[in-house]
This record gives sequence, structure tokens and C-alpha cells, in this order.
Amino acid sequence: MVLEIILADTTTTIAWVILLVSIIGWIIYGLANIRSARREVGAEIKLAANRKPYYDDERLEGEKIERTQLIGLAFLAVVTIALPLYWILEPGRMVGAEKEFQKQFEVWGGGLFATTAEGGFNCAGCHGGMKGGGGVASYAITDPTTGEVKHVNWKAPAINTIFYRYSEEEVRFILEYGRPFSPMSAWGLVGGGPLNDQQIQTVIEYMKSIQIPRDEQGKLPNAKQQEIQAEAERLVKVGTYATLGEALFNLDLGSGNFSCARCHTKGWSYGEPQIAGGGAFGPNLLGGATVRQFPLREEMIAFIKAGSEFGKKYGEQGQGSGRMPGFGLMLTDEQIAAIVDYERGQ
Repeated sequence: MVLEIILADTTTTIAWVILLVSIIGWIIYGLANIRSARREVGAEIKLAANRKPYYDDERLEGEKIERTQLIGLAFLAVVTIALPLYWILEPGRMVGAEKEFQKQFEVWGGGLFATTAEGGFNCAGCHGGMKGGGGVASYAITDPTTGEVKHVNWKAPAINTIFYRYSEEEVRFILEYGRPFSPMSAWGLVGGGPLNDQQIQTVIEYMKSIQIPRDEQGKLPNAKQQEIQAEAERLVKVGTYATLGEALFNLDLGSGNFSCARCHTKGWSYGEPQIAGGGAFGPNLLGGATVRQFPLREEMIAFIKAGSEFGKKYGEQGQGSGRMPGFGLMLTDEQIAAIVDYERGQ
């Protein structure tokens, strides 16, 4: 990719050099003509410009025609060399132009992602700044029994790992329609929000630019996975959770990167968790629900690794909505297996 960008810059440089040489050549030619036109001896009445003696036949058919032929040959050489060279480097130039346009998209998207004070739509205000590391959003919830309304601090998920978990189309759907029963409102015009399709796309491009760099296999870097493992083991050691799977199910590294409990435990997002796995945005996992849905443990592991795909069948009579993220790029196979064992044992 770096080579393509270098080639793109080289192509642009060659084009500018050719243009500059051509302009300088025409300037010199013009100045030479002006200078020769002023070589008139005497007054206009004595010898008009159109009556000056011109080259004789010998000079016209000798020195003059040879000079003209040399000039034509020089321009032909420029065309012969420049056009093939430009054609060879054209793909690189196109890649460079695409990259430059991509950067412009990211800049525009960053402007929309920014806080309200900076002229944006405050994505950064909830999701932990311009790096999208996860944050807190103010939200009001209503108790369905008493009707009491209270203010809570909702854990807004990290954006810098969102493409580890969701496809671009799934992210677009979330942006356009929001997340019901959460602070995430609809932002696309189609969902009743203020952003058109072009603006939604630029926000997506900006979100791509702030993702945590992946390893060679396209997964979360090993150091980050070790951090997750160490925190889960610590929570088991201090007695917060009984098993590694339970710890991973509820784990939050301060930014809600991937917690299963975020969707499957009511109240988890605002610090008032109710029955673990009892269902909220995601379905109820209790009472053997996971075993009935996935009779085979391996099938459940595969589902959690890949996530749901819109309209695609999974388990026993399940049909994907595209809202269940995949965790195969964020967690190790052993970690996912531990989570599955915990859920199937509930």
C-alpha cells in the first residue's frame, strides 16, 4: 500500500514536471519570436514588417527545416516517453487519489463524531472522546411498576473495537435506527435522525480509522487478549465470580468492550444488574434456554464466534437479526468455550 501511494506521488510529480517543461518551452518560444519580430531596421515607412527579406531557399530548406524537425522530434520523444510512463503509473495515482478521498471522508466523519462544543453530534461525548474508548451517557429510565423516573449513568460501549464485532452494514443499521431502550438514538434520516446517507458513511469511515490495530490474523492483539484474561482470572480469584466463564460473561474493562451481560442482563449498563442472563436487549439465557436453542455445544460456540447474520438460520428454529455481535476476533477459542459452558450451566 505504501508503494502504491509512493507511485501515486511519483505520477503526480511527473505530470507537473511535464506541464512545467511545456510551459517554460512555450514561454521561451514566445519570447524568441517577440525578440526576432523587433529586429527591424529603419522606420516603418522605410521598410514595413511584411516587406522584410525572409530566409532564402537554401536556408529555408537547410538550417530552418532541420531546426523545425529537431523541435518536432524532441516533442515526439517527450510524448513517446511520457505517455507510456504515465500509463504505467496511473493505477498508483488512482489508488493515491482514493486514499486521499478516504482521508477526507475520515476528516468529515470526525467532525460529525466530535462533541457538541466542537460542532459535532456528540458521539465523542458518550463514547469516550475522539478515540472512542468507551464512556458514559446520561439517561433517564422509568420503573415499569411504580412509574418512577430516575437518572442513570449508562455505560456507552467502546467504538474502537466495533468492527471486530459487527460488519459495516450492521454498524450502519445501528447508526440509522439506534438502539431501543438505550441512550443510543437513531441518527439516520431513515430512522428519524438528522444525518443523511453520506454523513452516516463518513462517520463509519471515521470509526474505521480509530479501530485498535489487529494482529496478523485480523484479531484483537495478543496483549489486549491477555489483559482480558488477567482481569477475568483476578475477578475469580477475589471471589467476585465463581468461574472464568461467568467472569468473562460479565467482564467490563471500563469501556464495555464486549460484555455479554450488557445485552443479556437487565440493568447491567447502568450499574444495577438484575438476574444475570435473565434477558434485556438480548434474550433470556436461563432455565436451559441456551441448551434448547443449541443442543450441540459446538454449534453454540460457532454462533458466538460469528454472531448472527440477518435472515440466516441458527440453532433450533432461530433466525438471525444481525444484532448479535460476533466475538471470534476479540476472544480466544478457550474464552468463548468458557462463556458457553457458563451459559449452558445456568
